[in-house]
Amino acid sequence: MKKLISLLLIFTVLIPLGAQDLQSLSDQFVNIAETVSPSVVTVTAQKVTKIRNPFGDLDIPFDFFGFEMPKKEREFRSSALGSGVIVEEGYVITNNHVIENAEEIKIVLNDKREFEATVAGMDSKTDIAVLKIEGKKLSPAALGDSEGLRVGEFVLAIGSPFSTRLGNTVTHGIISGLGRSGMELSTYENYIQTDASINPGNSGGALVNLKGEVIGINSAILSRSGGSNGIGFAIPINLAERVMQDIITKGRVVRAWLGVTIQELNQDLARSLGLEEVNGVLISDVVKDSPADNAKLQSGDVIIRVNHETVRTPSELQLNISSRTPGENVKLTIVREGKTRIVSVDLEELPDDRPAMAARESGNVDLGFSVRENSEELARQFRLDSDEGVVIVSVEPGSEVQRKGVRPGDRVISIERNHIKNMDDFQKALEHIEKEQTVLVLLETRNGNKRFITVQVK
Repeated sequence: MKKLISLLLIFTVLIPLGAQDLQSLSDQFVNIAETVSPSVVTVTAQKVTKIRNPFGDLDIPFDFFGFEMPKKEREFRSSALGSGVIVEEGYVITNNHVIENAEEIKIVLNDKREFEATVAGMDSKTDIAVLKIEGKKLSPAALGDSEGLRVGEFVLAIGSPFSTRLGNTVTHGIISGLGRSGMELSTYENYIQTDASINPGNSGGALVNLKGEVIGINSAILSRSGGSNGIGFAIPINLAERVMQDIITKGRVVRAWLGVTIQELNQDLARSLGLEEVNGVLISDVVKDSPADNAKLQSGDVIIRVNHETVRTPSELQLNISSRTPGENVKLTIVREGKTRIVSVDLEELPDDRPAMAARESGNVDLGFSVRENSEELARQFRLDSDEGVVIVSVEPGSEVQRKGVRPGDRVISIERNHIKNMDDFQKALEHIEKEQTVLVLLETRNGNKRFITVQVK
């Protein structure tokens, strides 16, 4: 029934077109498929997973009992299937998750020729990998510009869903959305959303516009069944191409770094920070000796622009900063305590590894959690790296803070911008809080990350 409704909707949209117009559109799809398909390949990766056998560590004479001595590690081989796009002669771009941990990689061309490929470079932060084919003439695809895309544009997806026998399958649809983030698929997310059918095996394949230009690298689907559900995501080609060029020319991806932990604003946070609009990105923490620290940025600042470019989400800010050159100076427009100011920051290169007193309970103000002054005992219990500050020891089931992810072991850093070093600071901060007030709280989670939350006092 759903397919029938979809066909009727397509027919309704296209009915104003005459037969000649429909034939012209059909011919255009055919021409695009014939032009781009030779540049789209099937990627097969042989992976080896090593699993440690605990019985192999035991000092037991298994042979005495007639059993073979177990190995300390066992190897399991598996195959991964994906797609790729020839972007320069000798180079193929694909998804990092397709070839990660692979020991042997092969590509299959549209004409069924097979070649062994080596990894030129990988970048898990964008889920992009570049493969190299030595000494073979390959047909590169034309790359478009993903900057000017619009929702509603026709696109084609080309790849190898499910099986090598289905190589260069072509599906069509439209761009359903732009700038999708929060999928937790990679660090830097700015996905193109499409309803062109994408299935397992399409990862790394091409998303193509009506000019026959690759404008995205198909990467993931949102599905309950594991198959196409009309929601697929592609990495914009501008982002993928920049990562690829860094890998080819420098052997690694070079990114600029600001040195802040950020989070998305919501209405409660904006109101607590004295903002008139829910606009910008909230700084929850500043890394010591980072560019942001050197520029005197603070926890609680809200970044609304980088130079003259507006940033509305953490993903936009991450992409904006990471795409710049280390050493570049940027002017950040921020809001601090309700006042707008401009801060000059000299960006740096992103580091490679980035990323016996009686306990006193909290008072009568109900925040949905109870705290105690930190101690060696609490630090050991929650595996904290310090025995300073105030620690949450219990969270009320079903409370607002529980829904917001607050857990025992989280430390309270500030309340209404008042720094909390001990229980005295905590109690003093609560003295000025009124019933039904929405309170701004800065927490440090057990994994070391800082984030703001708002709590309505009971």
